[in-house]
Amino acid sequence: MLLASFFISNALLVQTSDELNSLSADHQQLADLYTDVVDSRESVRTELDQLSDNLGELEQERNILQRLSNEWAQPVRQLEAVMGLEPIGPITVARSQELQKLAYERLFMLHGIPNGSPLEDVTLTDRFGQRRHPVTGEKKHHNGLDFRAATGTPVYATADGAVEYSGFHKQSGYGNLIIINHNFGFKSYYGHLKKASVRSGHLIEKGQLIGYSGNSGISTGPHLHYEVRYLFKPLNPVPFLNWSMDNYEQIFTQEKGIQWDGLKEMLPLSPLEQPLPSSPEAISSAVK
Repeated sequence: MLLASFFISNALLVQTSDELNSLSADHQQLADLYTDVVDSRESVRTELDQLSDNLGELEQERNILQRLSNEWAQPVRQLEAVMGLEPIGPITVARSQELQKLAYERLFMLHGIPNGSPLEDVTLTDRFGQRRHPVTGEKKHHNGLDFRAATGTPVYATADGAVEYSGFHKQSGYGNLIIINHNFGFKSYYGHLKKASVRSGHLIEKGQLIGYSGNSGISTGPHLHYEVRYLFKPLNPVPFLNWSMDNYEQIFTQEKGIQWDGLKEMLPLSPLEQPLPSSPEAISSAVK
């Protein structure tokens, strides 16, 4: 009985020891899993914190981009207004480039072809067309416009160009006369001047002072005689007088004796490589 009890006790002891070892192994495995879960949770928390920081940075960048977009859109809208264009859709890079191209075209044409007034104060006293000459009484065509201007009133060039003639022109009766040669075969005439401030061969910029009005030549009183010619043919200056950035397309239907489509194709190559004036106000003033 003692031997039987001994062997039974040993067997139970071995079984118990094995079960304890198994339980210990299970406990260690559970401990390892718990550690992994804790580490994983800490890793997830760290990743969430990083994502939160990234989202905060992205939100700041989005706000900055939105502010820059608004700041960029405002001058583009102003440029549309300066050119008399209706806003079309959202402001995009393509729309901005399109407006730049249009602005370059208009600036190029408005600087090279007569437009606007040669005087600061515009009061017409005689128009373009048939009339009786106020001195000779002869019925003949009046090739330009007459502006009321006291002697010594500043006279300005209406486009860039080169002075073709500056001096007293007895044959025409215009007295002291300036003729400026512009782009594409256009010319402008300024007659009955008191004196000229430029000489033949001078290069002239639009808006530059070129002389002072007077009463020279065949004239009944101080005034300025102004003409616009195309390939030696006198044109009615009124459409050119009213031509500006915000009604740019109007002259193409008013003055039909000029091949405008061909002229508009003769723009400088790669105009977008050159910077535009710094603001819509500068663009507007550039053609005054």
